[in-house]
Amino acid sequence: MQQEIFGIGSFRSRQQVMRFEAALRRAGIRSQVISTPRDVSVGCGLSVRFDLKDAAAVRQVYRTARPGNLIGFYSVERRGSGRPVVTPLL
Repeated sequence: MQQEIFGIGSFRSRQQVMRFEAALRRAGIRSQVISTPRDVSVGCGLSVRFDLKDAAAVRQVYRTARPGNLIGFYSVERRGSGRPVVTPLL
């Protein structure tokens, strides 16, 4: 069974998702735009994915870039083909 764990930043607007993903890239943090997991379906339907090891740096970029409309930062754990487990990052 394949397991995958990563972080996401979920926003209310696609524009903020794109702005934040670009800010992460400029800061040298690997990221990509993905479909938001169903458990965080409030918002625009897109999120920014990042490695959990980069969570502190991601938050710092958010505080600096201030893209706005943040719903939250979450940890996503996928095991096999089942539904992912989504928990808020504190």
